[in-house]
Amino acid sequence: MTRDVIVVGAGPVGLMMAGELRLGGVEVVVYEKLPSPPRESRGASFTRRTAECFDQRGLLGRLGETEPADSHFGGVPIDLGMFEENHFGARGISQFRTERMLEGWATELGVPILRGYEVTGFRETPDGVVVAFDGPDGPGEDTARYVVGCDGGRSTIRRLAGIDFPGPEPTRGFYTADVTGIETRRRRIGENLPGGSMVMAMDLENGVTRVVVHERGMPPRDRDSLSYTELADAWQRLTGESIHHGECRWISCFTDASRVASEYRRGRVFLAGDATHVQPPAMAQGLSVGVQDAVNLGWKLAAVINGWAPDGLLDTYHAERQPIGRQLARNARAAIELRLTGEEMDPIRSVMGELVAYKDAAGHLAGMLSGLGIRYDMGPGDHPLLGKRMPPDQELTLTDGTRTRIADLLHTAQGLLITTTGQTDQPAHDRTDRLHTLTATWAPGHDPGLDTVLIRPDGYIAWTSPGTDTPLTDALDRWFGTTRTTVTTGPA
Repeated sequence: MTRDVIVVGAGPVGLMMAGELRLGGVEVVVYEKLPSPPRESRGASFTRRTAECFDQRGLLGRLGETEPADSHFGGVPIDLGMFEENHFGARGISQFRTERMLEGWATELGVPILRGYEVTGFRETPDGVVVAFDGPDGPGEDTARYVVGCDGGRSTIRRLAGIDFPGPEPTRGFYTADVTGIETRRRRIGENLPGGSMVMAMDLENGVTRVVVHERGMPPRDRDSLSYTELADAWQRLTGESIHHGECRWISCFTDASRVASEYRRGRVFLAGDATHVQPPAMAQGLSVGVQDAVNLGWKLAAVINGWAPDGLLDTYHAERQPIGRQLARNARAAIELRLTGEEMDPIRSVMGELVAYKDAAGHLAGMLSGLGIRYDMGPGDHPLLGKRMPPDQELTLTDGTRTRIADLLHTAQGLLITTTGQTDQPAHDRTDRLHTLTATWAPGHDPGLDTVLIRPDGYIAWTSPGTDTPLTDALDRWFGTTRTTVTTGPA
């Protein structure tokens, strides 16, 4: 059997990718080399835009209670309370908890997740990709139309595809551990120490404390040789506190390396998540940007497989997401230098502190860190929301008098065409397999100044009235294909 898509990697990005594809009616399977889900959690938070991505698929509530995450750039705090929009991310959520939620969702949608299957090679054919693997029963092969590598910073798929992964070599090392039984002052955004050292301590669930240590001069090193005693010794040297008595649940190390793939797509092979961009986990951006990669690519790849994608739709994945990866790598390098250079950086820290007191400057930084500042090129137009995400909490009053949020209308990963006048072009009604058209009014206090708005399945605004200089039909053709194609439909 030839599958539609093989996703390699069952981390948060791979599971999100699989779910997005399945919502589009695609036959997808996930290959994961680990025999069981890992218990450790490199990620412990995610950004506001990632929370919105989960919300617009009906997933955010499955995570239970979350704690608002403050924002900073290189240790310089940003006051998020000055903005009308909510830029607060979510913290204290172990990556294991996020993965468990996403695996449950993907499984409900009918996605097979094959654990203990390590992909060892692939070859492209005129019609697809043949993937070789080592599984519990030995070596084998599987065939799909496309492969998506969500297999981490040391991606096998990226290496086999020959895609470059440029970036400067790491110069600094960090120790991190999840510990129980310790009492220490919480340093949720990290605490800068003299000479360019830093410590961080934040709460996870079930009484676990995540600690991070960087001592000036600490070099990159192999995580397998790191002991908890070494980390606790460094913590005591820097803080005067002993945490040696704590029980270490997990320990690792990371570096200040920041890299971004030169290509997010080569032929029938795609990359997403850490396979396309790596940066220090202390930036709390990797998982978040990877989930957004999946939400950007999933509906586009499903459109191609279902036969209605317009020419060039898949090319927009690299065009839209690679600049985000480059920005992420740049920001990570800047933030690390700002945070971990010694007292000679104090004048710049002081200037940064003054700048972020101004709403415009703080808003620019907050938008980059939260993901709410992302704007894609949707063509000419002057509405301030064009190309940005539609706030998912925006509310509509439907013709039957009920109220609903934008997020609740995006659960099936279809596009949305909303009009307050009831007048839309007829071609929109001929795309009901991929586009939900409705007439409604904006609820009181929720009017964004739009009579009509076209929203892509990933939640980004592709056309507005007023505010866009091209006809609605042009936007429909660009993002939702022609009206002449019969396609399959996704799961309910």
